[in-house]
Amino acid sequence: MKTREKIEALRRLMEKNGVQAYLVPSTDAHNDEYVPECWRRRAFLSGFTGSAGDVVVTVHKAGLWTDGRYFLQAAQQLRGSGIKLYRVGEKGVPTIAEFLQTELSAKEKLGVDPRTISLQRADELERAVAERGARLKSISTNLVDAIWEDQPPLPRGEILPMGREFTGESIASKLRRIRKAMRERGVVAHLLTTLDAVAWTFNIRGQDIEYNPVVIAYALITLNDAILFVDRRKVTPKVKRHLGPKVKVRRYEAVETALKGLGRRHAPVWIDGGTVNRWVVDCLRGARLYTEATPVNLMKAAKNAVEIKGMKAAHLRDGVAMVRFLSWLSEAVPQGGVSELSAAAKLEKFRARGRHFRGLSFETISGYAAHGAIIHYAVDEDSDVPLKPRGIYLVDSGGQYLDGTTDITRTWLLGKRATREQKRKYTRVLQGHIELARARFPEGVRGMRLDTLARMFLWHDGLDYNHGTGHGVGAFLNVHEGPQAISPTRDIGVPLEEGNILSDEPGYYEPGGYGIRIESLVLVRRDEELSSEDRKWLCFENLTCCPIDTRLVEVKLLSSEQRRWLNDYHAWVKKKLSGRLNEKDRRWLARACRRI
Repeated sequence: MKTREKIEALRRLMEKNGVQAYLVPSTDAHNDEYVPECWRRRAFLSGFTGSAGDVVVTVHKAGLWTDGRYFLQAAQQLRGSGIKLYRVGEKGVPTIAEFLQTELSAKEKLGVDPRTISLQRADELERAVAERGARLKSISTNLVDAIWEDQPPLPRGEILPMGREFTGESIASKLRRIRKAMRERGVVAHLLTTLDAVAWTFNIRGQDIEYNPVVIAYALITLNDAILFVDRRKVTPKVKRHLGPKVKVRRYEAVETALKGLGRRHAPVWIDGGTVNRWVVDCLRGARLYTEATPVNLMKAAKNAVEIKGMKAAHLRDGVAMVRFLSWLSEAVPQGGVSELSAAAKLEKFRARGRHFRGLSFETISGYAAHGAIIHYAVDEDSDVPLKPRGIYLVDSGGQYLDGTTDITRTWLLGKRATREQKRKYTRVLQGHIELARARFPEGVRGMRLDTLARMFLWHDGLDYNHGTGHGVGAFLNVHEGPQAISPTRDIGVPLEEGNILSDEPGYYEPGGYGIRIESLVLVRRDEELSSEDRKWLCFENLTCCPIDTRLVEVKLLSSEQRRWLNDYHAWVKKKLSGRLNEKDRRWLARACRRI
């Protein structure tokens, strides 16, 4: 079926179920950013494949709401679909709640699958439509599933046990820490619903979701037991031994019975109110609910010494792959025959040579010229274009390794020279990247306060970018990890702390022209020079090890401190990587790391 036919089929089911509007979010039962193919309902219905965006269908209208990372992509993919694009955050654009308040009348209903909507969001929408006399209606059967004739089955990827040589902490130790937090709050059970929290707690990884090494599962932790609700066919004898006798394994579907049992006992239960879905809360009806964020989020985000060591090692191997790729690119593009797709494939092959490589951490953004301006551009056979020996190429990519997760963006000049405009804008982005990397700040500072450092040089020229500056990154886990963020919108009030790993990625995007982004990962650590007994200060330590293209730099715009930082960074890159490269790539690296 074409998109318009799918929308009409959905409307017929809406009528049968007595709802006048239906919400199709991008999330699934576990509130994942990236979801398994079988749960990519919004993409199936609309044709928009970005990782963030929600569709609302009413009797006469259909709309997609997405953020600035996807404006260009969504406009292209929705063309001819009959679905209107609503650009979140732009002046005059209504939120979904505001849209529904104008579209629904008294006694009409907004239909939702309670498994796909968080408790927090369900409450917000319920309050919004109630102002019009309308109400929220949960429908147990997902209406998109009902029209998806060839919907894939749930994945059955293997479970990978992770030893302490990678995790640095045993399952028992993590459960003790979680139970300590539970006792402090007076609860007897804590439900984990997000897949990275489950994976971290039980030191397991999986293959159920592309790019994110997680397992589709729920976990229920009580003061005496820990239960993993998962497809039992995945639990091999090796996995069973790894989990140990104190972790029970139950069918994935059995979580419903367990939750209803807690509800009947009126037990005090801890759920993460920001991520738990409405269905879980309905199953727990009768229980006394504690809805603070799970303690696992903060525990997971503060990497221990073993995880930090692994992340550093993974970034060195990743840096080798990047240098080999950029060295190859410099020779291959002038000869012809290289495209966005083939370049992305080549980079993956270089990464695959590295020890512990387990795949990419997200779909490579390989954007030449105008495609670089699409912030989360996803190249395919239809959009693929050749790389030519002129203009700018943006490549944002990352790898999953048993000992770490990487995420790097480099913007590379493919010709001999850039325009004056390109160099100025690139340098403004670089200045912001450097100033954030150089930041020193007292303990307790939130990432939102640091975001301005990355934007202020662009602001001097009346420029900005429409995405956050930094997201958290997991240790062989999700490439996007909270709760910390360096962003004016994704900051939820959690301060940065030692052991956090975040991205530093300011950018600039010229629609129809080119994109510029420079991204490296940084580790939050104690600033020994500024810290005292009275107050701890923090700073960033760079992890990403790869040259920054100095041919695009307008050197006179850099301060002496910025210039020194860039030269010191390149000296460090050269020192760390030279011994890992062949002679040809070593010569290329020496040229790329020359002082300016």
